[in-house]
Amino acid sequence: MHLYKTSKGTVVRHDEKSFVIEGDWDTIINRENLFQYLLDATITGKIITEGQSGELIENYLLPPIGNQEVWAAGVTYLRSRDARMEESEDSGAADCYSRVYEAERPELFFKSLPHRVAGHMQQVNIRKDSSWNVPEPELALYVNSKGNIQAYTIGNDMSSRSIEGENPLYLPQAKMYEGSAALGPCLYIPEGPIPADTTIKMNITRNGEKLFDDGTSINRMKRSLTELARWLYLEFNFFHGCFLMTGTCVVPSNDFTLQVNDEVNIDIEGIGRLTNLVGVRVEVKDSRQLSAVIR
Repeated sequence: MHLYKTSKGTVVRHDEKSFVIEGDWDTIINRENLFQYLLDATITGKIITEGQSGELIENYLLPPIGNQEVWAAGVTYLRSRDARMEESEDSGAADCYSRVYEAERPELFFKSLPHRVAGHMQQVNIRKDSSWNVPEPELALYVNSKGNIQAYTIGNDMSSRSIEGENPLYLPQAKMYEGSAALGPCLYIPEGPIPADTTIKMNITRNGEKLFDDGTSINRMKRSLTELARWLYLEFNFFHGCFLMTGTCVVPSNDFTLQVNDEVNIDIEGIGRLTNLVGVRVEVKDSRQLSAVIR
């Protein structure tokens, strides 16, 4: 089952049928057994044609987030550990990534407030003060207010590797800035947990030429999804639930850095594709201009 947030309403796609359901986004998603709730909602929801749902999704799609924070986990895959160690070799901090990979406690960090999250076909940014910028494709969890995983989506955890590599204490600047996070295109709500062999793929194109194309599966993750959610909720209350990116194992080579107008495509089996165009932060005078800037 796929749940799309649009400016014209909430669209459910299930069993090759589409429905529009009423209600506030946060109220809809923040519940126990979201799958059963949506299944019941399709009975009373307004059925629409595939053409109608396609138009809503193509022309009015929003990031699948309401008032939730976005958090992220780091160094959950061996390849991610190695990449962090490589970028931090000159700073002498490479050992800290090896230690956190083996530790009981995972690395968890705040990523974004909802108004800074881009959606499908929206712009993500690279930092102008960083010489090495990359996207990080990740399975993102929607965890409800009780700490239970209810849905999945695709996450793009934009990262400034030159900044983090200079000093691990610069992580907030490397990970958190305008346009540093994207989610979408929808929430995927299966009847049970997402399969462990689910694949994640990413390709990056520049001027129509494919520069990077690789993938992995989430069963290569060292930690379980429920473990990551449990640690995040250990000392937090998330009254609307929370999104948690779970780490990446798909890392471009060290000689690659993003440029303005690059296109990043992330595919996760069962969920779909999240596409983002790369830009840089544009000065805005107030928050009312923000949505126009990131579209």
